[in-house]
Amino acid sequence: MEIIKGIGVSPGVVICSAVVLDAEDYRIPHRTVPPGETRAEVQRLRKAFLDATQEVSNLQVAQAELWDSKIKDIFAVHLHFLRDRSLRRQITDLITKEKYSAEYAVSVILKNVARHFSQAPDVYISERASDIYDIERRLLRHLIGERREDLRHLADSVVVVAHDLTPTETAGFDQSHIKGIATDAGGRTSHTAIVARSLGIPAVVALGDVTELVNPGDTIIVDGNRGTVVVNPDQTTVEEYEKFAAAIIEHGHELDEVVRLPAVTTDGVDIALLGNIEFPYEAEMVLSKGGDGVGLYRTEFLYLAAAAEPTEEDHFRAYMDTIRTVEDRPITIRTMDLGADKFTQEKAPVPERNPFLGLRSIRYCLQNLSIFKTQIRAILRASAHGNVKIMFPLITSLMELRQAKWVLADVKEDLEEQQIAFDENIPVGIMIETPAAALIAEELADEVDFFSIGTNDLIQYTLAVDRVNERVASLYSPAHPAVLNLVNQVVKAANRAKIEVSLCGEMASEPEYTALLLGMGFKTLSLALPMIPEIKKIIRSVSISDCHRLARKALSLDTDTQIISLLRQELHKILKIEY
Repeated sequence: MEIIKGIGVSPGVVICSAVVLDAEDYRIPHRTVPPGETRAEVQRLRKAFLDATQEVSNLQVAQAELWDSKIKDIFAVHLHFLRDRSLRRQITDLITKEKYSAEYAVSVILKNVARHFSQAPDVYISERASDIYDIERRLLRHLIGERREDLRHLADSVVVVAHDLTPTETAGFDQSHIKGIATDAGGRTSHTAIVARSLGIPAVVALGDVTELVNPGDTIIVDGNRGTVVVNPDQTTVEEYEKFAAAIIEHGHELDEVVRLPAVTTDGVDIALLGNIEFPYEAEMVLSKGGDGVGLYRTEFLYLAAAAEPTEEDHFRAYMDTIRTVEDRPITIRTMDLGADKFTQEKAPVPERNPFLGLRSIRYCLQNLSIFKTQIRAILRASAHGNVKIMFPLITSLMELRQAKWVLADVKEDLEEQQIAFDENIPVGIMIETPAAALIAEELADEVDFFSIGTNDLIQYTLAVDRVNERVASLYSPAHPAVLNLVNQVVKAANRAKIEVSLCGEMASEPEYTALLLGMGFKTLSLALPMIPEIKKIIRSVSISDCHRLARKALSLDTDTQIISLLRQELHKILKIEY
């Protein structure tokens, strides 16, 4: 029996035999063609694009009834790229001018696009590179003629084991036979993970070498709740997991009943549960999961999903789509958090060596005022129609904050002169996501209406750990005493200044931290949409007085291991289910 630890990205437990997919990594040689053959290569390219587009369209039609809006949008993005004339023109130019083969031209351009995505500082955006690689493989299959093992004609229930899976591959799975997913690679926020969650297929990724340890036909357990895969389990382990799976199903039925209930503790304290979104269509899911509004609206998709710089109207339409969905509920729009991506690097004379410590986020905005003002104008215009807040990311000093507020004041003045309506009292806040900001929280609190603690970057910068680097990922811990002390310090500063403070990082979506966060004084949490019912159930099962006692005890402990053990013990008492 082998037990492998990875990242659970889609909850649930399944026990099945394994089917192992070979890797589909094309190694395309640097090949040129004689000048007289470039026309034929362009024709091959054109046919590959047409065939790939038709293939995705057919898959979209065949599976349409099984997909929710998140998956449909992923396929819309794939079709957008496959129909993008500028993308095809770039590849065609390499064929005609450099005399590259169609395969090599496709590989060069799409790998370049994927590289720009993968270098984005926001992990949600960087993991979209997998969609570009998916498109590249699809085009290369049509050019080369090779095809991966077909999973459409399975007779038995299986767990798919692979090095990695593309989003469209996952979305095309037959749910009646494919019951689980285990991959060597992958991340928590990749589109493949999103598709697996949407389809309800338990999945564990980032397992390292699972494809080397599993043989076709082996019995395998995929535990998406705890991020564990068990290969060839003994009978005792199988029986334990069968009981665990039954408990999870019962727990899921309880969550269905919680969605429409308020997030209020047993001693009557109301907690606001907001959703983190990237695209306007996700606002509908906030409401369907029982959320109270949007606590973090990431706007980077406007820059990365388009060939040209987004206009003020592009921004305004996206914000208005969201406002119309959530109506009078709050929406906190974060100004763009870009850096080391294609959008910023194409404008940079020299690529940055360390983008996470470079010209990103608010720093980039303050050095590119025309882009910054375009977005602020659209946010202010939208504020006339909804309950909108504006939030500046990665603030590290009072001067940065004041500069951003001066730009905001300038744009307000311009709109007033043009007699364009906006909310003159729009709440202005900042993300606390660096130790620098946390340590001067008292001074910053005097300048803003609210704080939102972005724990993803706060943990990364405090502990000097790259959370997507598998070699040091185990050191990335929200329970580290240094992180908790900084968070606690920010909450106290906000309370003294009588401003709102929320937490919008992944920590808010992890059930073991909910009682601790309530005990530290949070009344607002912004989290991943699928986790809203789960966190709401925990809130409805605890009292604030008990949470205060838990927080005091946790903050007195010396190590993250002790703290996380304490939190998991408390969660087990609350829900009677292991995490």
